[in-house]
Amino acid sequence: MVKKLVAGCFAFWTLVAAQCAVAADLSVAPLYTKAPPPAEVTQAYNWTGFYLGANAGGGWGRSWWNGTSTPVDLSGAQVGGTAGYNWQLGNTVLGLEGDLDWSNLKGTGTTGCAAGCTTQNDWLSTVRGRVGYAFGGVLPYVTGGLAVGDINASTPGFAGASATNAGWTVGGGLEFALPGNWSAKAEYLHVDLGRLNCGANCGVAPTDNVSMHEDVVRAGLNYHFGWGK
Repeated sequence: MVKKLVAGCFAFWTLVAAQCAVAADLSVAPLYTKAPPPAEVTQAYNWTGFYLGANAGGGWGRSWWNGTSTPVDLSGAQVGGTAGYNWQLGNTVLGLEGDLDWSNLKGTGTTGCAAGCTTQNDWLSTVRGRVGYAFGGVLPYVTGGLAVGDINASTPGFAGASATNAGWTVGGGLEFALPGNWSAKAEYLHVDLGRLNCGANCGVAPTDNVSMHEDVVRAGLNYHFGWGK
């Protein structure tokens, strides 16, 4: 009886050992966990760098002739090229920009000048500083600096006169990034080119008698070299 009990216990433990060996050979199923979401990537525009572009628009203004009671009203189109460089410090963008435009700004007045007093601006160039605050790809800015252009004055029957004058300009604008290395802008400038002494060539006593003040609204398209985004 004891032999049978021992044999039964031995058979039982042999079966248990065999089952454990089989279980040990089984591969443990991998545990799958949800992958962490990728870190959010924010692309920040960096306005630093050199750029070239083109601009086009129009202007209006006034030219006062001494001895006349009303100014000569001016209007016309402008188109030209632009070059500049920006430095971005945090959100602040500092820049230096220059442009040279062909201008067709002109007008003729007859009040106090029966034969007609004509003032014309054929070209305009500015060299300006810019200060802006970048909201990513949007850059509002103010600008101001040197303006150089010609003043042409004439009246029928007289030789007329022309001079290149240096004056000043102030204004502001909004520039925004486009796909690739391009940006577009809209800009306003007030320009004062001072006065021209036409004198006897315009039929009046020699004096600084013809002034040139103009307001310019234009749009521009710029290409930025090495623009990092």
